[in-house]
Amino acid sequence: MLSLYRAGYLRSSLACRACRRNAFSTTVATARSPPRPSPRKSEKWARRADSRPATRDILRESEESDKSVESGSKFEAIKYVAVGPGRQQDIVHGAPAHAFGPPRQALKPGSPGYHKAKTAQRTYEIFGKLALTRVDAYMTHQGSWLAKREEYKSFGIETALDFEREVKLFKQAIERACALATDKNDVSRTENPLFWALRSAFVEGDVDALTREIKHNFYNFLMRSRFSKNITATHAKIADFRFPYEWFPATRALQRTVHLHVGPTNSGKTYNALKALEEAKSGVYAGPLRLLAHEVYSRFVAKGKPCALVTGEEQRIPDVDNYFRSCTVEMTPLNYQMDVAVIDEIQMIGDSDRGWAWTQAFLGVQAKEVHVCGEERTVELIQSLCKLTGDKCIIHRYERLSPLQPMDRSLGGNLKNLEKGDAVIAFSRVGIHSLKQAIEKATGKRCAIVYGSLPPETRAQQAALFNDPDNDYDFLAASDAVGMGLNLEIRRVIFEATHKRDKYGFKRLSVSEIKQIGGRAGRFRSAARANLTAAAGEEPEQSSGPPKAPEGQMGLVTAMEDEDLGNVSRAFSRKPPQIKTAGLQVPPSVLERFSAYFPPNTPLSYIILRLRDIATVNHRFHMCNLGEMVEIADLIQPFPMSVYDRCVFLNAPVSLREENGKATLQAFARCASNMTGGDLLDIPAVNLELLDTTRETYPLGKSAYLKHLEALHKSITLYLWLSYRYSGVFRSQKLAFHVKELVEARINEALGEVSMTQEGLRARNVFIRKQAADAQRRKKGILGGEIEDADDRPPENEGPGDWNEEGHQEPLYEDPSEVDVATKRKDADVQ
Repeated sequence: MLSLYRAGYLRSSLACRACRRNAFSTTVATARSPPRPSPRKSEKWARRADSRPATRDILRESEESDKSVESGSKFEAIKYVAVGPGRQQDIVHGAPAHAFGPPRQALKPGSPGYHKAKTAQRTYEIFGKLALTRVDAYMTHQGSWLAKREEYKSFGIETALDFEREVKLFKQAIERACALATDKNDVSRTENPLFWALRSAFVEGDVDALTREIKHNFYNFLMRSRFSKNITATHAKIADFRFPYEWFPATRALQRTVHLHVGPTNSGKTYNALKALEEAKSGVYAGPLRLLAHEVYSRFVAKGKPCALVTGEEQRIPDVDNYFRSCTVEMTPLNYQMDVAVIDEIQMIGDSDRGWAWTQAFLGVQAKEVHVCGEERTVELIQSLCKLTGDKCIIHRYERLSPLQPMDRSLGGNLKNLEKGDAVIAFSRVGIHSLKQAIEKATGKRCAIVYGSLPPETRAQQAALFNDPDNDYDFLAASDAVGMGLNLEIRRVIFEATHKRDKYGFKRLSVSEIKQIGGRAGRFRSAARANLTAAAGEEPEQSSGPPKAPEGQMGLVTAMEDEDLGNVSRAFSRKPPQIKTAGLQVPPSVLERFSAYFPPNTPLSYIILRLRDIATVNHRFHMCNLGEMVEIADLIQPFPMSVYDRCVFLNAPVSLREENGKATLQAFARCASNMTGGDLLDIPAVNLELLDTTRETYPLGKSAYLKHLEALHKSITLYLWLSYRYSGVFRSQKLAFHVKELVEARINEALGEVSMTQEGLRARNVFIRKQAADAQRRKKGILGGEIEDADDRPPENEGPGDWNEEGHQEPLYEDPSEVDVATKRKDADVQ
């Protein structure tokens, strides 16, 4: 068994390397010919393997077909390929030739498209071998009969023999899907859904994502004949999401007026919306970031207006009956009526991860007036949604209060070229603190730091130091959170890099992101100064709008290095794509109804994916990505809970990539399942012992100390989030807040010690650009002509930092090596 496992692992590694070497082209010119018999699959693999000695080893495997599988069962696999996952109800009985159609005639050597066709065939073959190898690896280990016997029994698989039979049929389905791609170049979702699903997963998340997609499709395969036509029809009705505005009947009973404030950054959109909120008797502000919610909260409190702060991990409720609310958009109250609601950064409604929260707030908030602020490219979508809901829509368009100009030269990688009022943008807290140290060393001037996860008081203090022209805090190192409305008096925005990390790797910033961040240059009046003005009882002279910028004041945008300047210039010369759809997420009530049609032990992850597969949506909506939901569902599956309770955990700010993240999640799920044992000190998975050590005494080193502090911080954040949902279980809320403050102080102290030289920063940017370019080249190669440019696609993850966490928090680091380099550099300086 061990030798078989090693052989499978070797084939998987070789296949991965071969997939990286070859481009997966999808636009192959081929011609059709009259039907002819297709060669046996094993003969086809062998013939192509023999023609390419370089890949012969990874393509050669047993040609012996399984004789025990009857022809009728083989046709089940053919039908599954023809209709794909999630569409078993559409199976049409017929001959295999009818399912696949006539094969295409191979191109002759030297004919147009011949080389591209051969490349596509070769890479599809290699991908097919990789997929089959991953099936073998999964069925031998994580998905073996012994490991998941109870789950398989819920699918009607009673014996190991039945399991082996289904695995063989499933592998045949994958073989036939790959044959469709190889012989006919059928790789689209419509023509070859199984191949499309597997390949898309591999493109987005590499081998791990491919394995997860294999697991889901295997479950779909097992379910292909489990439901009658009546139940299948009921499933389709439950998954009918064409009319999501009907999910909020109380809101539909109101006649709302929607005020759409659109324009570029620094144009006064949010200023005017908030003025309407201030003049109302009741209302709510909903923004994308905790720091923006806190900023509006502070503004209202400074003006003597009672206001609550409501985020996922913190709630400050005033001791009065009637008060305003400032919250993150996920926490927008939908169950009571108010006069005015302000929904900020409405363009996030098209985000592939968090867009559902803006859709829910927009469709569900019970306000007489709904003020939404955002970019011009949302106008058509919001107007169409208002027509669906019957709301009146009034559009307010704005122009920038000061001109904005991208520069034609960078800083040349030299921090000595910085000027007073410059803000340098980085994408991790380690990067921001490293920049601060490098700037102060190069210029001899002080540098303030501002990012979303700084404590509010510290953030306000640092912003005030930068905004004060009469001190030596000439520069600012900030996160991209400034692009989402954090108001600072910045003269020039400088991109330290134009690539950042998402959950799959490094990617280039989109046109919208660069414009959003760069647009913060040239701001005239910060929120902090507005609060001071309000506290002094003063109002601006022009009450009809925000104050105008001084004559001749211009915002400038550039990059640190020439290699990134092209991306900045290109972004400001283009328009971002229109936002055409609003995001949706499956409501817990719908998931509860849907799960009632499955056996008790059916994994919730499969039910979620099944519901996603068969969902029907209006052309104005899209289903949001599931993110880590599927993995979270699998991790909490062993603990008895209602579907509603499981949905609570699915939406929690879980970070599975952190040290001990999975164990912490399961520990909290066990407490919720048992409805006891939630005292913070009684949960061993929360590494409170870390606070008994220091950077100098931690046995694993300073780099590991900082990473483990971050993991502890996220564990405490999750605990606080759950304490508001299960107050009778997670009862140590005050202690958790205290521990959170201690951990944040330790993190800030450690961040103050990180350092990189200018050469180190430049080398890191070279590495990031190379990683991003390789990823883009690989994706373009695999997807071929289906996607010409990342900026031409619908909006995806448009926002700062890690949008998986409600309210946003910049990642501590973009990858672990960043911490290692920064801490080692500081140690070397000390020595």
